[in-house]
Amino acid sequence: MMHVELVAIVVEDYDAAIRFFVDALGFELIEDSPAATNEGRPKRWVTVRPPGATTGILLARADGEYQTVAVGNQVAGRVGFFLRVDDFDSAYDRMASAGVEFVTEPRTETYGRVAVFLDIAGNRWDLLGTP
Repeated sequence: MMHVELVAIVVEDYDAAIRFFVDALGFELIEDSPAATNEGRPKRWVTVRPPGATTGILLARADGEYQTVAVGNQVAGRVGFFLRVDDFDSAYDRMASAGVEFVTEPRTETYGRVAVFLDIAGNRWDLLGTP
């Protein structure tokens, strides 16, 4: 067996990122534990994931200038993350009501309904409905 367990998103603040992913997107907080950088500075190990999913997201607070400039631009301005939902309209309405910023209107494509939104860091995501 093989699967991607985590992908990292660099964020400015752990707590704001947790609120966004848990409260606005409906993810589950899987872990929030104290940890240390390779150089010994304190950090947290924070993971979230959609309910029932096996792949999660490591919310990694930017550490230093090099990482700080990557916040919100992890995939060079492209859509780099894709959230598939069973009920597009309900998810869209719930997320919009929670303050999630959508940068495109919903549209129908061959692969399903889609609208692009920004995460707490400014990264672009596709919200995808079933085809």
